[in-house]
Amino acid sequence: MAKGPYSETVMDHFMNPRNMGEIEDANGVGEVGNPACGDVMKIFLKIDDNNIVEDVKFKTFGCGAAIASSSMATELMIGKSVEELLQLTNDAIVDALGGLPPAKIHCSVMAEEAIEDALRNFYKSKGKDDSIVDEMKAKITKEN
Repeated sequence: MAKGPYSETVMDHFMNPRNMGEIEDANGVGEVGNPACGDVMKIFLKIDDNNIVEDVKFKTFGCGAAIASSSMATELMIGKSVEELLQLTNDAIVDALGGLPPAKIHCSVMAEEAIEDALRNFYKSKGKDDSIVDEMKAKITKEN
């Protein structure tokens, strides 16, 4: 059992982050920051011609919960379609981590926002309007 407010999963992803780094030829890059706490999260996506995530990396400057949220988010993204990425909510990240203290939920929200920003960047790199992300997200929300 983990000591303190963090689950063993959070501690594992903080101490042994998965998919940390950069993708040189990423076709989707998203970056978000939280001015209140100083955290900055950057997500790099490599999406193939079938709109499937073939690789994902992250760089995060922040607390243990921010690093763990980034790491878990990348684990949940590999092999997923663009549509599935938009269904990846901060709640799903928190659940996969075994919970986060209320004061650290914003870290999982940053991960969700970084994914969305990376997808906007992906569509722009394809010469498409990034409002497609809003349309897809609205459709998903309506279906659920």
